[in-house]
Amino acid sequence: MLRRLIAAVVLAGFSSCVFAAQKPLWELGLGVGALSFPDYPGSDQQRLYVVPLPYLVYRGKYLRAGRNGIQGRLFWGDRVHLYISLSASPPVNDSDNSARRGMPDLRPMVELGPGIDVRLWRSANARMHLDLRLPVRTAITIQFTPRQVGWLFTPTLSLGVSNVAGWSGSRLGVEAGPLFANRSYNQTFYGVPPAFATPARPAYSANGGYSGAQLTVSLSRRFSRYWIGAFVRYQNISGAVFADSPLVVQKQNVLFGVGATWVFGQSSRLVDTGD
Repeated sequence: MLRRLIAAVVLAGFSSCVFAAQKPLWELGLGVGALSFPDYPGSDQQRLYVVPLPYLVYRGKYLRAGRNGIQGRLFWGDRVHLYISLSASPPVNDSDNSARRGMPDLRPMVELGPGIDVRLWRSANARMHLDLRLPVRTAITIQFTPRQVGWLFTPTLSLGVSNVAGWSGSRLGVEAGPLFANRSYNQTFYGVPPAFATPARPAYSANGGYSGAQLTVSLSRRFSRYWIGAFVRYQNISGAVFADSPLVVQKQNVLFGVGATWVFGQSSRLVDTGD
C-alpha cells in the first residue's frame, strides 16, 4: 500500500533508471524531497513532509537498488524476473490522527517477500515496455519483540517510457492495479477492538480480501550530475472488504511528491543494466 511508496522514495529517490546499454555499477547522491500523503488509505488527514532524499543505485548481478527499492535477484531471464524485495514504513501516532485517537500507535514496519516480473511487451527501439509485476510480501513490525502483521499481494501493470517526447534522459512511468491483503493485515489498520470502541467509533473486525486499487504516474529526468522527479498517486478503496470500518473516513486519496538530488559519486566500472 502507501508504505511501499514511501520506502521506494527513501531508498531510491522516486525513480532512477532510464534505458541504456551500460551504466555505472553504483551511483550515490543526496537531495531533498517534499511528500504529501494521508496517514493511511481511507484517512482524511493529509500531511506534508520535507525529507532528505537519498539517491542510491546499485546494479549488481544478484543485488539491485533503484526505482523498485532493494531487490535480491533469484532469476533474471529475458522476460521473467524472480526476486526478493525489501521495503520499510514509518509509524502513525494515534494522537496525531483523530479517527485513531486513543488506539495503539501503528508501529514502523518492514515488508519482505518474493516477486515475479513478466515483460509483456517491449518496443523495437527499447524505449517503451509493459510489465506485469506480481509481488507478495509479509509485513513485520520494528520493535523490541517484532510481530508479523500480515500478507500483501499487489499485482501491477507497469508501463515505462524513456526519452519522453525526445527529452533525453527522461522517464515516464504509469502503474495501476488492485491490492489484496489478508485479515491480519487489514485488522491492524482498520480493525477496532472492543476495548477501544467509542460511541462514535464502534467495534469493528476487518476481513481479508480486496483492499482497493491505485494508479501512479511518475516523471523524472537524469542530468549528468543531477536528478529531478515527481509523482502523483490516486488511491480508491471503494468496495474494499474494510470500506465500512469506522476508521475509513473517505474512500479516495491523492498523494504526491517532488524531489531533486545531486549525484556526487559513481563507479568507474560499467555493467549491462538488463532493463
